[in-house]
Amino acid sequence: MPARQLRLPAAASDEVRQALDGLRAELEIPADFPEPVLAEVRRAATAALPGADATDVPFVTIDPPGSKDLDQALHIQADGDGYLVRYAIASVATFVEPGGAIDQEVHERGVTVYGPTGSYPLHPPELSAGVASLLEGQDRPACVWSLRVRADGTLDAATVRVTRARVRSRAQLTYEQVQAAHDGHASLPPSVPADLPVLLRTVGELRIARERARGAVSLDIPEQEAVPENDGYVLRHRATLPVEGWNAQISLLTGIAAARLMREAGVGVLRTLPPADPRDVARLRRTAVALGLSWPASTTYAELLPTLDSNVPAHAAFLSEATTLFRGAGYLAFGVDGAEPVPPAGAAEHAAIAAEYAHVTAPLRRLVDRYGLEVCLAHSAGAAVPDWVRAALPQLPEIMAGATRRANAYERGALDAIEALVLDGRVGQTFDGVVVDVDGNDRDPGAGGPGAGPARPERGIVVLREPAVRARIEGDVLPLGEQLEVRLVEVDVADRKVLFAPA
Repeated sequence: MPARQLRLPAAASDEVRQALDGLRAELEIPADFPEPVLAEVRRAATAALPGADATDVPFVTIDPPGSKDLDQALHIQADGDGYLVRYAIASVATFVEPGGAIDQEVHERGVTVYGPTGSYPLHPPELSAGVASLLEGQDRPACVWSLRVRADGTLDAATVRVTRARVRSRAQLTYEQVQAAHDGHASLPPSVPADLPVLLRTVGELRIARERARGAVSLDIPEQEAVPENDGYVLRHRATLPVEGWNAQISLLTGIAAARLMREAGVGVLRTLPPADPRDVARLRRTAVALGLSWPASTTYAELLPTLDSNVPAHAAFLSEATTLFRGAGYLAFGVDGAEPVPPAGAAEHAAIAAEYAHVTAPLRRLVDRYGLEVCLAHSAGAAVPDWVRAALPQLPEIMAGATRRANAYERGALDAIEALVLDGRVGQTFDGVVVDVDGNDRDPGAGGPGAGPARPERGIVVLREPAVRARIEGDVLPLGEQLEVRLVEVDVADRKVLFAPA
């Protein structure tokens, strides 16, 4: 499921930070690493680098400012009438001993958990932001993908290869730098190929066109930030840049290629997603009404999303809420004892991508990616999948499901805290909103009746137009999907609670 990006200003109130600390403790998200893990990281830092040398390829990383856990570096060049994409992914397996202290710890964590005041990493920072990170100017072990994109944007699957090799990133770039260079407003460092921005756009747009032709969707989820204003806070959205979408297509391309290699190998772990639940689509349509967006009944959400612009506040809020369409995402391990058999073609697709897909591009931040990479490396080399990978595959879906639930709960709780901060001090005020969901709105309408006792207040979710927040609402009758005026009756930042009632 796509993650919301949340930020708080450095001077955010202690009350908010305490609320987030309490949320972390409530969800049992570990903050520190035990000494045996750190000791193993120090020993692993001396691991030998791969013998294969790809340091001549001018890879670069493109990430948000200040990032240190750099999973991916890319290089693109023209190749006949198509393009050769080389994608270097951090080789975490070089540093993690199967069954060792690091391995056991990351199986407990599953994923890096992100929040508005910082992150709780999957691996110790000495590894994820140090010896395994593809930092500028440093020789690092990487899983280097070779992906040829044809002139029409399709992947030449027969030529896909992945090998372990030493790489050296030429520059650590930000999205803003690459976008500015593309738009002619700035220059990139001389160590960076001058045609990078244009080639990234060309390949990115080709892949976006193929995505839409498949009926797939991707979300440009804007960053949300609570910004001080007057005596309180307002909720702002940072629009995504075009380069972020182009760059995301390289990761998606690699995940699709990885799924194909796994299917060829008869062993692997796929990321799956069922089609959007009609109830979630209906809820999202009501959210569009709340935010004043036009969504014709004849238009599908896959057709609507590409028309939205995250520079428009209402569109940005809608795109953030559209993450609810990605409920039900999971993992399918197959081809080993204790896991599923190889799925029939098309039976394990990711509905939003409209293709089979595997997570392999973020091994510093997701446990499953390390295993997916090792399957692909082995198959590409014509070798057997390592026993330690095969043994771990059956448990990975459950481990990742639990870790993802915990990360999503932290994300939702953090957003609740930010929205409470934005509304703090406004109890009694009225706002325009739409009830987008009512608890049990699909219940049997005949469940009441004589002798059923007094009617209890209905409970649901309301989305406001301004500020664009979603919160709990209680009332005798909640008119689902209708515009109404609501009154703020309770705000508690420490408990991350906001409650409305019909005015």
